[in-house]
Amino acid sequence: MNRLTTSWGVSELARFPEDPRDTLRAWDAADEYLLRFLAGDDDTPATDLSGEVVVLGDRWGSLVTALAAHRPTQITDSYLGREGTRANLRRNGTDPDTLRLLSTQAPPPERIDVLLVRVPKSLALLEDQLHRLAPALHPNSVVVGTGMVKEIHTSTLRLFERFIGPTRTSLAEKKARLIFSTPTASPDRNGDPWPLTYTLDTDAGAGAGVTVTNHAGIFCAERLDIGTRFFLKHLPERLPQGSAEPARILDLGCGNGVVGTAAALAHPGAEVLFADESYQAVASAEATYLANVPEGRGKGEFAVGDGTAGISEGSIDLVLNNPPFHSHQATTDATARRMFAGARDVLRPGGELLVVGNRHLGYHVRLRRLFGNCEVIASDPKFVVLRAVRR
Repeated sequence: MNRLTTSWGVSELARFPEDPRDTLRAWDAADEYLLRFLAGDDDTPATDLSGEVVVLGDRWGSLVTALAAHRPTQITDSYLGREGTRANLRRNGTDPDTLRLLSTQAPPPERIDVLLVRVPKSLALLEDQLHRLAPALHPNSVVVGTGMVKEIHTSTLRLFERFIGPTRTSLAEKKARLIFSTPTASPDRNGDPWPLTYTLDTDAGAGAGVTVTNHAGIFCAERLDIGTRFFLKHLPERLPQGSAEPARILDLGCGNGVVGTAAALAHPGAEVLFADESYQAVASAEATYLANVPEGRGKGEFAVGDGTAGISEGSIDLVLNNPPFHSHQATTDATARRMFAGARDVLRPGGELLVVGNRHLGYHVRLRRLFGNCEVIASDPKFVVLRAVRR
């Protein structure tokens, strides 16, 4: 737990889910810089926050919590970020149900007087969201972005210029920078290119011929990433012995759903559950599945949530997992650890977890501790596919 002090008071903040071993704060210098600017100083007047305030990409709710008295609307692609916001609001005396907490897939607000943008890691997601939100702006709207210097590039500023209007940046403070855009009547708002679709080639293993849909913000959205391509070449041809009828397969951290879709095509009649904490990802997975799996050949379920939360213990025959090892700019295996533990809980006895990852991450050590076993299914100089069995 950490305390963020602003002109609106002191906020006690934590990431979500809370982990006492986690030393990362729920905010950084970019959030602090933006809040200082909004409060004003001797040289700059305070920003008028009496109108409709929208906060895009607030990672753990630090901005929304600090500005809660102004009833801002939050827009996020992250289920964990939204739940973190809800927890931080409650922690600081605000009922989260009194604010609008929207996903990036929800209809955007009709009017925005102040738009605050925490620059996302994905330039595509920024493009998509600015395109969606720009029509709600008016000439007197205030648009301020924030990010660490390493997160703000010329391409970032071009997107603000394209969708909002003339754009400039602040001086850097504590390696953070602000972006100021002035809405204009007729900026370049050509059609949104997202989502993208493409068809996998014959080198994609079990995914060959699958048409993939990617909403903005999905990892490697314009092409199949090499780790997933390697995974697709080594998906199991047979389900674990003793699988129920119909078998249940979980694509955990599904991204665009290509792995789960390939498994559904390889095992007709199977029920495949696609789970991810990204709203954009689950929307992509649903579109990918529906475009490729004929009606009546299987069943697809799609859930935005916290890993395996909400899935009954002992109900899954096969878990397929390509875990992320970044949380925004931080490198961490915390997400992978939670995914592995969740997979163990939802697998039936004899059920299997298949994981692909970079060799240097050493996932086999964690899997042996959790499952008591782990074997290498396939490997190359960069990636490894591991299998662990629930005993």
